[in-house]
Amino acid sequence: MKLVLFCLLAGVVPGWNETRVATFAPITLYTQFQQAPPAGVQQALQEEVEAIMAPIGLRFEWRDLGKTGGHEVFAELAVVTFKGRCDAADLTSRSRFEGALGWTHVSDGLILPFTDINCDRVRQLTQSGLLVFRAEDRAANYGRALGRVLAHELYHIFANTTRHGSIGVAKESYNMQDLLADDFQFQAKESRMLQANRQGAAVESMAGTLD
Repeated sequence: MKLVLFCLLAGVVPGWNETRVATFAPITLYTQFQQAPPAGVQQALQEEVEAIMAPIGLRFEWRDLGKTGGHEVFAELAVVTFKGRCDAADLTSRSRFEGALGWTHVSDGLILPFTDINCDRVRQLTQSGLLVFRAEDRAANYGRALGRVLAHELYHIFANTTRHGSIGVAKESYNMQDLLADDFQFQAKESRMLQANRQGAAVESMAGTLD
């Protein structure tokens, strides 16, 4: 069995769009952190994912992987691992623009519902921009940046595609401006891909409940 990783890199080119549709059944997201984040970071992360995905119709139930009993069964889920230090402390004025910010696992050509987010690299990329904000606002803006990286990886999982968009959340690489801009959304094409795949999954789920 061949296992590869599908990565989101630090890079360039901003842009966004918005599409609104009916909501689907909630998707369960199991999260685990290598180092527990401040509450402000975690809250902003989740709120940003919801803000990006809600116009497309996707909703999520967030669960701590470490607190599960191992007996839960859900129709759709993803497991997200946050690696490194997920806080906005000890920032410097130097930002680096390289390396994978997040990656989704692929095996034998199949996209798996397992994603890793590199908190250290997201902080390294954004730290000079975070210093522009007031100290009390940095955690929220950093958490929002993490949420955008996660939204990108969830796009690969729930649109079931390795393809990228040209601009917006689905594009192949991000720069600091993408992660800290006031707004960052999917383009219409990628929104339609997510919607179509969710509709197909909903039909399959309903068919599976028939006698």
